[in-house]
Amino acid sequence: MSVSEPFIRRPIATSLLGIALFIGGALGYWALPISALPQVDFPTVQVTTQLPGGSPDVLASLITAPLERQLGQIPSLSSMTSTSSFGVSQISLQFDLNRDIDGATQDVQAAINAAAGVLPRSLPYPPTYAKVNPADAPVLTLALTSDTISLRAMSDLADTILAQRLSQLSGVGRVAVLGGLKPAVRVQADLARLAAYGISMEDLRNAIAGANVSGPKGSLDGAQQAYTIAANDQIAAAEAYKPIIIAYRNGAPVTIGDVAQIVDGLENDRTGGWYQGTPAVIIDIQRQPGANVIDVV
Repeated sequence: MSVSEPFIRRPIATSLLGIALFIGGALGYWALPISALPQVDFPTVQVTTQLPGGSPDVLASLITAPLERQLGQIPSLSSMTSTSSFGVSQISLQFDLNRDIDGATQDVQAAINAAAGVLPRSLPYPPTYAKVNPADAPVLTLALTSDTISLRAMSDLADTILAQRLSQLSGVGRVAVLGGLKPAVRVQADLARLAAYGISMEDLRNAIAGANVSGPKGSLDGAQQAYTIAANDQIAAAEAYKPIIIAYRNGAPVTIGDVAQIVDGLENDRTGGWYQGTPAVIIDIQRQPGANVIDVV
């Protein structure tokens, strides 16, 4: 017996079944949701570059413009928008719907590498990118507080362990650590003393940069053994900056401690996070374009 034989033997039942399927399909079609502006997730990548202390004009000319010239050559790029603010440059790249976001990020990384030669050497961190739409709100926000662990230690824990582990989850586009405290040494120059000694701010900067040069020291080769010379040229404490000599005046050395105040501070003392009135480290988790929110959470 063939599959069509029961339908041939019962033409009335077959006709009724066909009419029922037609009516069900028509009702299902009219019940479909219709939106003038449907929710469509375009493949989007955001490139962020930090230059502490840089004005918006400086970041636009030294960072944003060189990156835009390289990123604009990526195929299937539908739109590119950039924002240059105080100390931060952000470029949002939106690709066509048929473009694979993983392949797009590889092209973005290649463009960043191509622009590395024209970017300022004073950048503390290289440009970073994330597969995330900056207009999307975080799907999950975590707050870390402790009565026994310092905020600086929690910030280091969140930045080195939690953020990296969360970024490895499928569907996570970006993990941002906010309110963290990164240690830094701050040199507060006394302009009156610099003028009295005839020392410019550039001389002070060169002295600080020259005292933090990290490079190979070479080796000592003997008849039977060879020794590698190693030394840590990075200064991490404020007290170690004070005896650094900037110049000589009247045969006497002028040190950084003579013309500036050196303190152990923070990399950015204008940010902070609180949870229910308690200082905390905030972790924002954003999804990738097209990822399911429920699966990510």
